[in-house]
Formats: sequence, structure tokens, C-alpha cells
Amino acid sequence: MEAAVGDRIIVQGTRPGAARRDGEIVGLHHPDGTPPYDVRWADDGRVTEYVPGPDARIHHYRHEDVTVPPHPHLFAG
Repeated sequence: MEAAVGDRIIVQGTRPGAARRDGEIVGLHHPDGTPPYDVRWADDGRVTEYVPGPDARIHHYRHEDVTVPPHPHLFAG
């Protein structure tokens, strides 16, 4: 598993009734993007070091393709 800062991690609960958690990867411990990760959890905003298990998946944010379209009112005459 590899991730980059800004990617989203989603952890499905494996036990009946266990809640799904998700968060943003805010820090890496290895330059190749392998775990562990520092994750800011969406449910409480806390940042913890996390080693993903088999119930976790990464939603990769396409960092190199980020473009922000111009605001339409900035160019209106």
C-alpha cells in the first residue's frame, strides 16, 4: 500500500456494528509512501499514526492534475 499526503484513507469496520472511519493522510513516515501514516480522522479531527490493515483502502488524490478554473466573475466585463 502506498499513499501521498492529501490522499484519503477509508477503513471499513470488520465487526458487526463497527463504524466506517475515514480521514486525510497528513504525514508520511517513509519517502516511498508506505505505512505508517499520520491521519487526521474526519469524525473527531485528531491526528494519529496509523498502520492500515486489510480493511483499509486508499483513495488517491491526483496531485499532479490539480487545476483550479478561474472564477467566472473575475473576468466578467
